[in-house]
Amino acid sequence: MSRPRCIVPHVQGALRWEEIPSLPPLVRTTDGGPAEQATAVRLAWNAQGLHIRFECQDRHAWGTLTRRDDPLYEEEAVEVFLSPGLTDPADYLEFEVSPLGVLWDGRIHNPSSKRTDMVSDPGWDCPGIRWAAGRLGSARQDWWAELSLPWEGIAPEMSPPPAVWRANFYRIERPSGGAPEFTAWSPTLVEPADFHKPSRFGVLELASPSVSP
Repeated sequence: MSRPRCIVPHVQGALRWEEIPSLPPLVRTTDGGPAEQATAVRLAWNAQGLHIRFECQDRHAWGTLTRRDDPLYEEEAVEVFLSPGLTDPADYLEFEVSPLGVLWDGRIHNPSSKRTDMVSDPGWDCPGIRWAAGRLGSARQDWWAELSLPWEGIAPEMSPPPAVWRANFYRIERPSGGAPEFTAWSPTLVEPADFHKPSRFGVLELASPSVSP
């Protein structure tokens, strides 16, 4: 299965998410099959940074963790893995947001794509990051999450920001009384589910500033 590519639209002025097309819905990370509860991801960039919005269908959104860098991956969350450049990264950034609007951010060193060799540094806090989450207002418990990642936080000492990035987008859904569902933009195709497979990250290309969504 080929890795997906996306042209990230450039926006000027106010960011209007309803005008930004979404990526294809996230799929099961183990086999690329359709998710039971759909997740849409929208992307945009401007001079300030990279902006990401998740929209999650959910019959039972929940969370108990309330502090930054709590282990959100043990409950429900959406996640972003990100690294500048086109090569398979050994080092990348990870961001997670829960339905309660709690953030996990950290740096990952993953030289072999094996958990035994991987080092996670949740002590790193992305400078200038902004994030939020909330309910979509449906009769279900659908929810959204947004991240604004400033260039000085994710690409320090790189000006202008790199035009090409490796990235993946994930969701951990743990329904009440059911089996967990792990979904991704680019499925990692391993069982049990494992998000930390940099060779499977997709490719983001920043559109020219002259191109509007």
